[in-house]
Amino acid sequence: MAVAFQRHGRLYYLDPGDVACGVGDWVLVPTGSGPEVAQCVWIDREAEFPGELPRCAGLAEVDDLARDAANATRRAEILAVAAELVRTHDLPMRIVGVDYLDRGTDFDVQSVVYFAAPGRVDFRALLGDLARALRSRIDLRQVGPRDAAALLGGVAPCGREFCCAVRGTVPAVTPRQARAQNLSPNPAQLAGACGRLMCCVAYEADTYEAFSASAPSVGESVSTPEGTGVVIGHVVPADALDVRLKSGVQRCSVSSCARMAPRGVARVGSDLPTPELTKPRSAARIPRSRPADGTTR
Repeated sequence: MAVAFQRHGRLYYLDPGDVACGVGDWVLVPTGSGPEVAQCVWIDREAEFPGELPRCAGLAEVDDLARDAANATRRAEILAVAAELVRTHDLPMRIVGVDYLDRGTDFDVQSVVYFAAPGRVDFRALLGDLARALRSRIDLRQVGPRDAAALLGGVAPCGREFCCAVRGTVPAVTPRQARAQNLSPNPAQLAGACGRLMCCVAYEADTYEAFSASAPSVGESVSTPEGTGVVIGHVVPADALDVRLKSGVQRCSVSSCARMAPRGVARVGSDLPTPELTKPRSAARIPRSRPADGTTR
């Protein structure tokens, strides 16, 4: 089963075990600080998962839902207090997320505040004021631009939510992957809301690598059901090629196109005889004439 702690948030996968629940039900998810309330997104699916799945702790009771609502209100209060104190101390930092733990093995109450900053920040005075204002143990954690975007959330240029917010761990994104996908070399057009290369470049890298390994290159001659032509473009999402034929440009699937051997070269496995290569005769040496003084011309 898959659950989410927030609406349209990142999915977490569980083993439903003997719990009888359906889509939309609130269940308990085991965490490091105890069971937490999450909503079931889908259930009864078979999927491969690396490692052992945590087991669902059961359906959420009325007391669990009341505690979760109270913690959500407390997180909003902590966010407002932390943002106000940051402005008071005039610190170059931005609060991007808050977590509130009302139970733990080594503490009673803990407030975790995530912030983004361009460099190191001396927040010792802020830490003391936060502890007095919130009356709890304070943990200030600095995060990078991509993690900050995942905590804040938002809508990407494609119209969907940030990949880092809904997918969790993001693979490494490199400019080489962008070049392999024929994307614009302008970094401003490839940057996401966090200012780094967009996550989708990494997610689609395997698809483009597999396509380039099997598809004919641009400029290569191919044979299609409509006739022979030259590849003028790749359409990777559709696994197709744009081919210029005598009748015009046609879009054909990669499976329906066959590479054509260059002129004068036999195809592999054909019965055409291989011409015998003979060693060219070396040019006759011209004897050098020596003048009477012994020098060579």
